[in-house]
Amino acid sequence: MLAVVCAATAYPDVYEPVYYPEPLPYYFNYDVHDDYKGTHFDRNEKSDGKALHGSYTVALPDGRKQHVEYKADHYKGFVAKVSYYGKAKHPKYYGPAITFKHKGDSYH
Repeated sequence: MLAVVCAATAYPDVYEPVYYPEPLPYYFNYDVHDDYKGTHFDRNEKSDGKALHGSYTVALPDGRKQHVEYKADHYKGFVAKVSYYGKAKHPKYYGPAITFKHKGDSYH
C-alpha cells in the first residue's frame, strides 16, 4: 500500500504548461574619450525584444573615423552599413625599425 501511495505522488497526472519568458526590450550607450592614449569610441544599441538597432564609431590609427550602423533580427540576420569620414594622415618621416636583442644563449 505504501509503495502505491509513493508511486502516485511521485508521478502526478496533472501537468502544468511551461511558459518561456519573452525577450525584454533594452537600451544602452557609452562613450570613451581618452586624449592621453588617443582612444575614442562610442556605441549605442536598443532592442524591442524582437530586433535590435545600433551603431558604433571608432577612431582609426590613420586619423579617420569608422562609423557602423547595424540592424539584426531573426528574418534578415545581421545587416551593417559601414562608413568612413575624415582624411587618412600618414607620417612624413619614418624612424629606424624597432628591434630587440636576444638575451641568452639558448632558446629555452
